[in-house]
Amino acid sequence: MNIQAVAQRTGVPAATLRKWEQRYGALKPERTAGAHRRYSEPDVMRVEWLKARLAEGYRIGEAARLLGAADGSSETVPRDPEALVRQIVEGATAADPARVERAVEQALALLEPAAAIDDVLGPALREVGDRWERGELGIGQEHGTSEAVRAKLRGLLDAGAEGPNGTAVLCCVAGERHEIGLLSAAVLLQSDGWSIVYLGADTPLPDAAGVAAARDASLLCVSATMPAFAEAAASELDELSAEPGLTVVTGGAAFDRTSMLGVLRLRRPVLA
Repeated sequence: MNIQAVAQRTGVPAATLRKWEQRYGALKPERTAGAHRRYSEPDVMRVEWLKARLAEGYRIGEAARLLGAADGSSETVPRDPEALVRQIVEGATAADPARVERAVEQALALLEPAAAIDDVLGPALREVGDRWERGELGIGQEHGTSEAVRAKLRGLLDAGAEGPNGTAVLCCVAGERHEIGLLSAAVLLQSDGWSIVYLGADTPLPDAAGVAAARDASLLCVSATMPAFAEAAASELDELSAEPGLTVVTGGAAFDRTSMLGVLRLRRPVLA
């Protein structure tokens, strides 16, 4: 996206974005043949991260040093995925939501979306879930961590972004409330050039199909983690799969014990 789009989305004026790039090296957008700046999703996350630190009282120079230069020359902030996972898990264990949120922001700002999801957010959530099952964490700590990840992933989605690959509609089946896997798939599809229509949790499939038709979508991603909900949606999914011009992708633990991300990657050549 161009600098004006980033300014509108983040609330940081274009002149400030240029200063953060030129004076502090905190941003490094690509340039078009005409020398116009083009910002990626990680660039936008860096802007949001810096803005959040300024709201906490940091000076911009201090915040930029914490974040590290856009060319990766600074190692002040942990860049190793394992270190970022530890930050999230330790924040959850300490019931420190601010620490969890900052670590999630760092992962999304410092890494490409696929690496942040695969190497940091996914492993951290699994470890937090395992600790909850072992009784080492309370349900509040587990829910708080999941909500921090969910909110940050949701913030990456741009409903107005055009996608050269077409339009994808994403939803969880009726009754299903677990949506982090679906959100992750939406973020990755957007980064791959898809326009995203995100319907979220607990969506009746006929309604999702109606939205897909209205938006002329070529891809419908459906997620379920609970077997009962997946089974209840089976006949409707069969009908939707027969619709011409619409590819239906299912994912989540309830569908063949696979993840939405795994399914999308298996079918990536088809989607491209």
